[in-house]
Formats: sequence, C-alpha cells, structure tokens
Amino acid sequence: MQIERKVRLVTEWKNIPKESPVPDFPMKSWNVKLYMLDQEGNKHPATCFNKVVYNLHPSFENPHQTFHEAPFTCTNEGWGEFEMSIDMYTTEKNKITIFHDLNFQSAEYLNDQPVVFKNPSQALVQVLRETGPVGSDDDPKANKARKAADNKKRKSAFDYEKIGDALLKLSEDDLLHVIQMIHDHKNDDTVTNNDIERGEFSVDLFTMPDHLTKMIWDFLLEQKMVTA
Repeated sequence: MQIERKVRLVTEWKNIPKESPVPDFPMKSWNVKLYMLDQEGNKHPATCFNKVVYNLHPSFENPHQTFHEAPFTCTNEGWGEFEMSIDMYTTEKNKITIFHDLNFQSAEYLNDQPVVFKNPSQALVQVLRETGPVGSDDDPKANKARKAADNKKRKSAFDYEKIGDALLKLSEDDLLHVIQMIHDHKNDDTVTNNDIERGEFSVDLFTMPDHLTKMIWDFLLEQKMVTA
C-alpha cells in the first residue's frame, strides 16, 4: 500500500543585533516548522512522524539536529543561505527525506512537498486518515468492515500493532507464507489489495477473521517475532 500526502515547511526569520563574520550579510535568527496538509490544504500536526532530523550546512556547530515533537521546530542563528535535507521518521528504520532551501528573501515563506508512505503500519494508517482517505476508504465494503473492526480492536486478545510491525520484519519466504495464509483463510469482510504491477500486497489486519489472526499470531510466535 502507498499513501500520498503533502507536508508543509514554514520558515520565518528576522535580523538580530549580533556581529556577522561577513559584514555585508547581517546575522539572522530563523526557524523551520513541519506540518501535514489535508486535501483542502489545512495544516495539521505531523504526528505521523516520531522523529525529524534537520541536516544543516556543515559549518554549523551541530549540523544534524533532531526533534521528537510536532511541529519539530528547528531554530538557529546564522548569516548564510543554504539547502538542507530533512529526514522524517515514521519508525526508527523507516524515513522519508525531503529538501528545503533556506533563504532570506521573504520574512516568512512556505514550502509544500509531496511525500509517499510505503507499506504503513495499521497504527500509521489510522493517523494518516486524519488528513485524508487511505487505500480502500471509498469502498463501501471496506468502510463496513472497518466499523465492525473498531469493536473488535477494543475486545481482541491480539496486539494488532505488534502483528503489523512483525510482518514488516519477516524474511521474504516467511512473508510469502503469511500472504498465502491470508489468501487461503480470509472471508468476504477481509480487505486486501494485491498490486501485481508493483509487486505489493496489503491487508487491513482488523478486517481478518479471528481464526486467521490467530494463525498469523501463532506463526509469529514460532518465529520469535512477537511475545505472548
């Protein structure tokens, strides 16, 4: 599954009364903030990311600056313009990188950029729903199954977030085994998407029947990918 969204970088700066090492370039205080945009262009906290790293010009004393809370405000002082890269993490290993031009042409300016979330966990999908539809949200069958799954999620003995995270860590052979399980034991309410062209398969875990969830949970226990 791939989910497309837009992020917005908001940059603000002002001159400050500090001596600049380059006389013709006054010292500035600047900050960059990161937001998510919905389909109407409204700003939302970028809570889909748990860590954001700003990679600044190497002349900075601390060129790699990390933030863990939205809006991930990066504040610094300097005199020069430069391009930075920004790493946005959804997990410790999964990141999306964008680039941002820091300049002093306007006291405040916006930079909207498209981003793609590939194979997001069930927890991340829920967060992304706050800024627009995902996957099969327009499918009446999927909506019906999702509503039924809300109660199931509250009552279930299984930790669906652990299942989702564990599936991402399986070897290719083990993952193919799980996909075959899903094909063989799903029911009419199970929401799946098999993109043959891209070679991608996704399933809404909350829409799986209990016996299938137990089969996958037991398999993950055997592989020591989850703990009871």
